[in-house]
Amino acid sequence: MLTRREFAMTAPLLLGACAPDGESYDAAVARTWRLDASPGLDGLALLHELVRCATLAPSSHNTQCWKFALQDGAITIRPDMTRRCPVVDPDDHHMFVSLGCAAENLAQAALAHGLAAQARFDAVGDRLHVELTPTAAMASPLFRAIPQRQSTRAEYDGKPLSPEDLRLLERAAASDAVQLVLLTGRAALEAALEFIVQANTIQMNDKAFVDELKAWIRFSSSDAVRLGDGLYAASSGNPTLPAWLGNAIFSHVVTARGENDKYAAQVRSSAGIAVFVGSSNDKAGWIEVGRAYERFALQATALGVRTAHLNQPIEVASMRPQFADFLGMPGMRPDLVLRFGRGPTLPPSLRRPLQAVLA
Repeated sequence: MLTRREFAMTAPLLLGACAPDGESYDAAVARTWRLDASPGLDGLALLHELVRCATLAPSSHNTQCWKFALQDGAITIRPDMTRRCPVVDPDDHHMFVSLGCAAENLAQAALAHGLAAQARFDAVGDRLHVELTPTAAMASPLFRAIPQRQSTRAEYDGKPLSPEDLRLLERAAASDAVQLVLLTGRAALEAALEFIVQANTIQMNDKAFVDELKAWIRFSSSDAVRLGDGLYAASSGNPTLPAWLGNAIFSHVVTARGENDKYAAQVRSSAGIAVFVGSSNDKAGWIEVGRAYERFALQATALGVRTAHLNQPIEVASMRPQFADFLGMPGMRPDLVLRFGRGPTLPPSLRRPLQAVLA
């Protein structure tokens, strides 16, 4: 059995012997994470650019679980049910949160190109219809943060954020449909960590959960580029290596105890934890949570603050009521949990080509 240290020492040697074919990872990153606010875009080219910006939003396991349909003056976003994660997300909660994240990116990009985006959820068709009407162009700090935002799964610097930074984050996430709870005291963070560790232990001892997670991990840069989705190992601060080896040793090096130790260090290095709670536990409400969270994440990025999800206490259904009680919100469903703080930049995840997400 390989130890974590042996795993980390072996991987660079293997990586050097396995150069990816075709486009390099760096070239794919440059192509994917570019910012384009060119004023001359219009028609189909503009709609394509708005969709590209929307796809830079986060999604559970980076599944990119969305489809976009283009109309005259509008874009419709619907879930791509072929990219569900039925174990970790059995009621498609995360999927609809992801649609909200994409819609917020789309709205920020539309405004930068002189279009106001008005979103309306169609509960019958399970889709979000975004009307686009001309307005004065404004490239906001949130729009400019889109190509820098990432879920940074690393330790942060352990320093608190200023009251002004916290106010800006709260203001960005403000919504009549979503409550934001910020935990910044050490006692509160330790209490939240207990929930995270307990829920993570349950998940890591669930073979179906681990199998689903492993299916979305891209162990090598060549697989990350070829597939354009999933959780690229380097984006989580892990070494890259051939897929066959990663799959073979995954269960030996990724254990409940090891992951719990990692999460403990990450939480204790963070400035705080943010919890998003929607006022309605339905698909429309989940979309609103995604929009509020994405504004928070973009504002954090604009401030040089990193974020990463710690959703275990809300993914284990039996623990949600206890976690809601801890937050002082009995009877509510906490929707998202993430930590935030200043930390390093990790290699970005990638995205599928535009034609793969157009309906």
